[in-house]
Amino acid sequence: MWLIVAVFGVVLAAVVLKHVFGSSGPNPFATDSREPLKKMVFDKKEKNKVLKQGFLASKVPENLDAIIIGSGIGGLGLGVLLAKVGKKVLVLEQHDRAGGCCHTFTEKGFEFDVGIHYIGDLLDHKPFRCMLDQLTNGQLQWEPLDNPFDQVVLGPPENRRRYPIYSGRTRFPEELKKCFPGEEKAIDEYMRLVKKAGHGIWLLALLKLCPVPLAKFLAYTGLAKHLSFFFKMAPRSLTEVVNELTDNKDLRAVFAYIFGTYGNAPKDASFAMHSLLVTHYLNGAWYPKGGASEIAYHMIPIIEQAGGAVLVRAPVNRILFNEAQEACGVSVMKGQEEVHIRAPMVISNAGIFNTYQKMLPKELQAMPAIQQQLGMMKNGEGGLSIFVGLNGTKEELGLKADNYWIFSENNFDELVDEYLKGDREESSKKIPLLFVASPSAKDPTWEERAPGKSTLSLVSFANYSWFEEWKDGKVTNRGPDYKELKQAFIDTALDVVLDVFPKITRDKIEYIDAGTPITNTHYIGAPKGEIYGADHGLARFSPELNATVRPQTPLKNLYLTGQDVFLCGFAGALAGALSCGSVILNRNLHLDAIALAKRMKFMNDKLKGE
Repeated sequence: MWLIVAVFGVVLAAVVLKHVFGSSGPNPFATDSREPLKKMVFDKKEKNKVLKQGFLASKVPENLDAIIIGSGIGGLGLGVLLAKVGKKVLVLEQHDRAGGCCHTFTEKGFEFDVGIHYIGDLLDHKPFRCMLDQLTNGQLQWEPLDNPFDQVVLGPPENRRRYPIYSGRTRFPEELKKCFPGEEKAIDEYMRLVKKAGHGIWLLALLKLCPVPLAKFLAYTGLAKHLSFFFKMAPRSLTEVVNELTDNKDLRAVFAYIFGTYGNAPKDASFAMHSLLVTHYLNGAWYPKGGASEIAYHMIPIIEQAGGAVLVRAPVNRILFNEAQEACGVSVMKGQEEVHIRAPMVISNAGIFNTYQKMLPKELQAMPAIQQQLGMMKNGEGGLSIFVGLNGTKEELGLKADNYWIFSENNFDELVDEYLKGDREESSKKIPLLFVASPSAKDPTWEERAPGKSTLSLVSFANYSWFEEWKDGKVTNRGPDYKELKQAFIDTALDVVLDVFPKITRDKIEYIDAGTPITNTHYIGAPKGEIYGADHGLARFSPELNATVRPQTPLKNLYLTGQDVFLCGFAGALAGALSCGSVILNRNLHLDAIALAKRMKFMNDKLKGE
């Protein structure tokens, strides 16, 4: 009996190792492609020549290797990976500029980011930093945030408590212990759990890359939960875990505060997902120097150098299939005309719901395998963003390179439940959670680009249903009732900001407007106004779902990339691109990026030693 088990274990290990370490395709991380830094370009017209290349049939390259739908980081990242091994790729974007949630817009002289607020894990020679350097040929620069990088603010104006969150693997817990004397044991155990769960993410990547029978075997036998602490903790809610650690309600809240970065209240959030975010920022937080548009600006030329293109105002209305039900191209709406573009491979960064429910023919949508995947996932919560343009420098306005997470109290689950289940008029008057950051204060180039001005980004949640009745209206003129409702949310959020930031006064506000869930649908194609793609609740982290929803779809030559195929956020969408690229190129790009980072660190250490 034991001999059979041992033999089976050896065979299983051999198969796993083959698919983790085996490779046969070209490696986009074979060499260090960083180039000497070029002078930064601030002229918007020059940047728009790269970011706003409008779609024309005549601009489509011939003999394409792949078409990618959507120019968010999951689409652009994959486009660059394929370009680096000589593939000719066409990236199509429905908006009027490339970048997805990495794009920026300008109003009254103020430039606003829409989705990039801070990125973690960017220490030199870390794999994530190495990967981003390679995807931009070393041209994308990062500016560290202040330390503390986050401020957690709890309670009403008359009883506000502030807790600074510091980066640093030892400093993070040490500073928490100063705020919560007597809670040292709880803090140490919290740190142990988040680190151990975070380290187990490797198996999620493996389930996306190994053969389906093996992935399903690991999932359905329960082996995944034995092999990875990430999957062991995945079915446990954040509320359940932190409530076991301490009775201190403020400490529970501080343990859980960052749930807004993936969009689920603590009782619905997987502790495994939460662990990834905590560990992501343990070594610090960074912001792209020059603003979020720098990301796409430095990636697109790499795609072009390989003969590809990134074209905007190119809404894909359907994916084309041949008689064998193999994806063979896309149809783009140009005015009232359809333009058909052919390629041997179609990759969607448009999200699983847009891809399966809007772009497939009805008979393919009905396939049991497609319906199975759709049935395993649901839409995430809608996002509310408020953009504020201020007269005054960061010093004059008391703004720093950090973020504020402001909560009306420490009972997060009740607050979020009451808010999202309430009617829109009532909920607009009591926003329980507000993320507040100043992109201008984080960017060292800002003063040169917009002297004497500053910006704020405010983010919270909002129900798509609150705004749904206006979804078919003109985006810049949806009517007085919509504006009134939007203004109610703005006024409530602004009252909080003016109280927490006393140097900001109403007379300093030159511009203010809000983006609602239906705004997100228009600009970033989010079906229900979500900002993190498919929902990241407990069900999302079952081994069974992750063995089923993979880069390969049930339809030949059609692939998925981005947030929905891996995890949410900038890093999660890039991990989706790496996973998709691994399948297409038949090699483990996650390990390739790690290997290059190690080689670069070795060479750097050697040079320092000499």
